[in-house]
Amino acid sequence: MKKINKKQLKVMLFGNYHRSGIVNMVFTYCLLIGISFIFLYPLLQMLVKSLMGLEDLIDSTVLWIPTKLTVTNFQKAIATLKFWPSLWDTFLVATIPSLIAVVSSAFIGYGFARHQIPGKSVWMALLLVVFLVPSVLISIPTYLTYQKLGILDSLWSLIYPALTGFGLRQVIFILLFYQFFKAIPHELTESAEIDGATSIQVYIKIAVPMSIPAFLISFLYSFVWYWNETTLTKMYLQTKYTTLPMALIDFKTLYETLYRTENLGLAGASDVFNQGVLFAGTLLSIFPLLIMYFICQKWFIESADRSGITGL
Repeated sequence: MKKINKKQLKVMLFGNYHRSGIVNMVFTYCLLIGISFIFLYPLLQMLVKSLMGLEDLIDSTVLWIPTKLTVTNFQKAIATLKFWPSLWDTFLVATIPSLIAVVSSAFIGYGFARHQIPGKSVWMALLLVVFLVPSVLISIPTYLTYQKLGILDSLWSLIYPALTGFGLRQVIFILLFYQFFKAIPHELTESAEIDGATSIQVYIKIAVPMSIPAFLISFLYSFVWYWNETTLTKMYLQTKYTTLPMALIDFKTLYETLYRTENLGLAGASDVFNQGVLFAGTLLSIFPLLIMYFICQKWFIESADRSGITGL
């Protein structure tokens, strides 16, 4: 049997420039498992509780494994949330402004990156100021403006800001496109202009294809933010559109109206039961986002890597 000397043992345990040691790998995996548990624990708890019946929910000895799986909580959550109409409203509210915000952000970012604009530094500073000011602080004057324009209770209250570059956290996307378009070599665009290409043709045929990762990551982030937004959508859309997150706010009241639970034999069973249905409703509201992420995760990760984004 070959004897291992101290240097080889040290490399095996702690690694070197070319390979990872056992200690480093154990530490890395333990760290990743710990961080993953922090993020996955709420989802796992919601999933388990939403599949439990009333007997399991009020039984303190049942923690993670239900004695009997049930989908009753999901059925009642779907009825309470009016899931399918709310899902369609949420899809409209998240998709249309997101698409418009991405397109307008690309135009604005391209203008800042590739053209000399009078007072360019001032406009860039104003963009950062807009980004730093919380949208809730200007919600009242914005509401009054939309009221005068007659666009409240319609998607135009979200489309107009996205079209003009003031959509939900849209400054991030403008700066992202600015970074991408700024990195395009000037020689490439100049050669296209020499060949007779107009500014629009340069933008469509050169800038846009080279910035596909920016388009993808901007749309995904914008879609998620519009999907989860409740304050502004409830204020501007009012009663015409009811998104799933908005429905979750009034979930308990709606549930108690549909399903009377005063006559349950065990004290406090009503509150516990509502909790199980609420977990089911919460999962239903984020389930489409999870599906979208699993489908788009490959392109999303590649786009984030190419854009240099480490977190937004």
